[in-house]
Amino acid sequence: MRLRTLLSTGAATAAAAVVGSSASRSAVDTWYPTLRKPPFTPPPVVFPVAWTTLYADIAVTSAAALDRLEDEHRDDERLRYAAALGTNLALNAGWSWLFFGAHRLGPAAVAAGLLTASSADLTRRTAQVDARACTAVAAYPAWCAFATLLSTEIWRRNRR
Repeated sequence: MRLRTLLSTGAATAAAAVVGSSASRSAVDTWYPTLRKPPFTPPPVVFPVAWTTLYADIAVTSAAALDRLEDEHRDDERLRYAAALGTNLALNAGWSWLFFGAHRLGPAAVAAGLLTASSADLTRRTAQVDARACTAVAAYPAWCAFATLLSTEIWRRNRR
């Protein structure tokens, strides 16, 4: 894996994390505790641990896939992979702004579903390039599917 590629994917995932967390910072302590949540809601400490791990996985596995595509001169596929990664990270950060920043629970549930589909697509693209990298990032769409379920249930319980 090339350092420049890892630095690029690391910077992209870190940017998504910073943008997303800037929307949620104050709401996590003030607004979020007031919501009615389902019993399967994880304790608050789980979310930063899960997301930090997933962002690291996304950065490393995407760098591995992008490097392999470059090495194999699959330039069009590499560009499509990079675009899919960018779209995924934008959806990721956007969910935080919808949910925590704007308190738009319905649109956030829809965005979570789109993020799940995008994460599954990114995992599929990774699998086509590097099976080991795919294994490492497979938890990402699973977590996003859980987040979609959780977001949808929070929306349902807090409709007015």
